[in-house]
Amino acid sequence: MAKSSVQYVCSECGWNGAKWFGKCPECGQWGTVGEFHEARAAAGTRTAAPGRTSRTQPAAPSPAGSKGSATPITQVGTEQVTRVPTGFGEFDRVLGGGIVPGSVVLIAGEPGVGKSTLLLETAGNIARSHAGDGSVLYVSGEESQAQVRLRATRINAVEPNLLLASTTDLATVLGLIEQERPTLAIVDSAQTIVSQEVDGISGGSTQVREVASALIDTAKTLDIPVLLVGHVTKDGSIAGPRTLEHLVDVVCQFEGDSETALRMLRAVKNRFGPTDEVGCFDMSGEGIEEVRDPAGLFLSAGDGQEAPVEGTCVTFTLDGHRSLPIEVQALVTNSVLPTPRRAVNGVDSNRIAMLTAVLYRHGHINLLANDLYVSTIAGGLAKEPACDLAIVAALASAAHRTPIARATCAIGEISLTGQVRPAPRLEHRLREAARLGFTIAVVPTPRKPIEIPGLTLIEVRSLAEALTALGLSRR
Repeated sequence: MAKSSVQYVCSECGWNGAKWFGKCPECGQWGTVGEFHEARAAAGTRTAAPGRTSRTQPAAPSPAGSKGSATPITQVGTEQVTRVPTGFGEFDRVLGGGIVPGSVVLIAGEPGVGKSTLLLETAGNIARSHAGDGSVLYVSGEESQAQVRLRATRINAVEPNLLLASTTDLATVLGLIEQERPTLAIVDSAQTIVSQEVDGISGGSTQVREVASALIDTAKTLDIPVLLVGHVTKDGSIAGPRTLEHLVDVVCQFEGDSETALRMLRAVKNRFGPTDEVGCFDMSGEGIEEVRDPAGLFLSAGDGQEAPVEGTCVTFTLDGHRSLPIEVQALVTNSVLPTPRRAVNGVDSNRIAMLTAVLYRHGHINLLANDLYVSTIAGGLAKEPACDLAIVAALASAAHRTPIARATCAIGEISLTGQVRPAPRLEHRLREAARLGFTIAVVPTPRKPIEIPGLTLIEVRSLAEALTALGLSRR
């Protein structure tokens, strides 16, 4: 008979121990340590789920070269693994080229950001591409089959080989995967599935750890990829024990602003590809559409024929391997308050305070007594140090009421001494600028010469030189 042990587990970080603490010794959170009872099964045993084979007997010795045996690394085959395309080029980019068979991918994000819609549309794409030679299993623990069908109809993901199941029982989920042997299995979500073999509430540390371990075991044994939806806590971290992120093969964050339709998919962990890729999607009433060229999202709309506007400057940031244009807009007004106001959106407020002081000391433009409003377009982020020069240029343009030419961009970091420092991967940013039609770029002196057809580089070493090159020096 299995022994029942009492342990205490932190619901935030997954710490466990034999003694209760009001404050978690690992993460320092108060009131997160709770008692749970876990029935530990004997080694090599697991209760058989419906449709599963019971594994109560010790495993027989494996032949050399098979799973479970040690093989010299020189004898391990390096055959190419065939990845499963998701139907979204942006999704495949983040995963490293597609879904690896037998892998477990965790997709996490805020409520309502579109995780379930993205995976249901992915399931429809894969089912459509494997019509007649495979199926896709979509298991929902949050919605009924009818509710999932309604959403699938709205996003055009209804396929005859897309199988739907609505259950919260882990044994049933594992039995369905073993019975159907699908090309892809999607479980939505890890926090709603419950195992009857362990104690604990749905979404608790014990249950999430057991559900993840069982799904990973099934995925590796049957060589079936599993996409797992994960909830997040109020601070944005993935709910459940930290070991959940260590167990799975890929961890992706699906991010987005509720005020815009732009969604970004980032790989936080990836055993089969890079972790510096980002995928862009557009959320609409008909589902999710990938955005292959998001350059126009963060720039003001226009045909390029209208006159330039004061208080704006374009820079280029890096997001993974992508270079994105960001338009910085600034408004300078006389303050009637004892303490001038600093309102920002998409820009670091502390960085604005520092750049305002540097602009006064080394650029001789006094904005310390003015109200400053700095923002970006369409929820873009200009928090990278390489955006400093564009922010200062936008502030100086607004202060002097002198517009900057639309075909001019500025890239560079500004130090407290007024120097303009190089930005990483400057040539990559400049090539994207030339592709979008920019003809002049104000940049720091690069470490090696850069020549890009159609783009004139104005190299500057200090803030004063940059303002002079942009026509914004003190009058």
